[in-house]
Amino acid sequence: MAPVITSLTPSFGPPAGFNSVVITGSGFANVGPLAVRFGTTATTFTIDSNTQITAIVPPGTGTVNVTVQALLDGTSNPLPYTYGAIVPTLTSISPASGPAAGGTTVVLTGTNLTGATAVSFGGTPATSFTVNSSTQITAVTPAHSAGTVSVTVTTAGGTSNGVAFTYIAAPTLTGIAPSSGPPSGGTVVVLTGTGLTGATAVSFGGTPATLFTVNSDTQITVLTPAHAAGTVLVTVTTPGGTSNGVAFTYIAVPTLTGIAPSSGPPSGGTVVVLTGTGLTGATAVSFGGTPATLFTVNSDTQITVLTPAHAAGTVLVTVTTPGGTSNGVAFTYIAVPILLTVVPNVGPVTGGAVVVLTGTGLTGATAVSFGGTPATLFTVNSDTQITVLTPAHAAGTVLVTVTTPGGTSNGVAYTYVSGLAPVNLGTASSFAVLGAATVTNTGATAISGDLGVSPGTAVTGFPPGTVTNGAIHAGDAVAAQAHTDLQAAYIDAVGRTPTAFVVADLAGQTLTSGVYKAVGGIGLNGTVTLDGQGNPNAVFIFQAGTTLITGANSVVNLINGATASNVFWQVGSSATLGANTNFAGNILAFTSVTVTTGTTANGDVLALNGAVTLDTNTITAP
Repeated sequence: MAPVITSLTPSFGPPAGFNSVVITGSGFANVGPLAVRFGTTATTFTIDSNTQITAIVPPGTGTVNVTVQALLDGTSNPLPYTYGAIVPTLTSISPASGPAAGGTTVVLTGTNLTGATAVSFGGTPATSFTVNSSTQITAVTPAHSAGTVSVTVTTAGGTSNGVAFTYIAAPTLTGIAPSSGPPSGGTVVVLTGTGLTGATAVSFGGTPATLFTVNSDTQITVLTPAHAAGTVLVTVTTPGGTSNGVAFTYIAVPTLTGIAPSSGPPSGGTVVVLTGTGLTGATAVSFGGTPATLFTVNSDTQITVLTPAHAAGTVLVTVTTPGGTSNGVAFTYIAVPILLTVVPNVGPVTGGAVVVLTGTGLTGATAVSFGGTPATLFTVNSDTQITVLTPAHAAGTVLVTVTTPGGTSNGVAYTYVSGLAPVNLGTASSFAVLGAATVTNTGATAISGDLGVSPGTAVTGFPPGTVTNGAIHAGDAVAAQAHTDLQAAYIDAVGRTPTAFVVADLAGQTLTSGVYKAVGGIGLNGTVTLDGQGNPNAVFIFQAGTTLITGANSVVNLINGATASNVFWQVGSSATLGANTNFAGNILAFTSVTVTTGTTANGDVLALNGAVTLDTNTITAP
């Protein structure tokens, strides 16, 4: 079988010859004598294998047929070989663009590319190239200034036509706004620069942004990706390469660890100090959603802020920075305290009277003021009660206020009197009748005020007796407290220094404010007149060593401003009010009190250790 030729490499060469050509095909070995001819001219050759012969081209001109002849098997098919170069042609380049820095691998396609000795990009030789076949070359672009250049291939046949390759300038970044944001990402930033068209990637310290828009060749809008706190370089990648970096700072989310003070009034205006970390650049401080309008960032760990007004209650305080919003720390808006009563509401100008304030929101009281004069000794018993020792003050009516972290309360009136101070009955003052053992009634007794017994529990005769403007407290906690207050009042009354001594019967006398002491009992068989002398705060205290006994139809007459609430009858044993007596003042009997038929009492009837016995009476708490 005759040999077969499939290719010549190269298929052209110089007329002078003596260049090598590789003939590929089959049937070249073990077939006896061979001859290789270029046209009719035989040449020297080497049999490399059954499929390859390397031949030395003889000199010649034009195009001739190359054949291989086996003496015994015949002559192969011919393939043309051309003396004189064939100019290469280029038809395409891929990709057709790349960065000005070079380094892009491109594939050139065309014809007659075998034997290429140079590849040029706008006059700059390729960094490297490889001839893959007569129709393809792979080349690496050299660095070149931005713009479109012609790419050519040179072979022994000459230089090819050019195909266009565009060098794209590397992008540059000149600005980023804003230049900081939280580590959680999600900040919309605008990058400015040049050569940004066709951007394929935006990187924040190596972390790619997954969402960005190329607005123009000079601007990109991008959503920051999540990243650890710190400053990173932001770069943009285009077909022209990767830009320089501009700094973006991921600011750590602020944290709050403390707030002092941690409470204040709902009206706001409290100066508080917040401590924590990452507070630099704070843009907002919120108290339960209400923004503070005035704050100062002292350092990265401290902010001083003026609380805004807010409803009473506990709220969370947060700080917002470009890094995000902090955790919350608790601040309590404490309701402004309210005062309802002060008992007693009259006392001496020398001070030293124990009074009880009632109201709401009194917990945490820091000051009690009597007309601007601070009380130096007070006790907060509960959120609704304070016991206080009155300070000295000039005579007159003043307002008593309580100050807490929630603010200063309304004022309740307290009157300083220059004369004798009244006996403080405490909660016993609301009891028209208070017994220790029992309270027993016969007939249609009318009580205006509270009726109680303690430590005993027995109250009988109601009905037919009635209680208005009060309630019956039979051995309950209210009666027990009143009994305790009565003990204190009795001790107060006994301890007052007498201003005068009286005889056994007060009938026919007119007395002014003072403390009147009888070594034995006090009797009244007629009328005694108590003259307030125009002072509504005039106080009358009677100290009976043993008993108080009034005769039938006796009268305690109050004139010129004297009031029943400021008259006190301290009785060393028991008191008996005779039939149809018209009595005025508060009876504080050590043992018992008997009020006989038809008697009217304008004042409290109080028995410390015994019973109170009633019979068709009218008794009114003053």
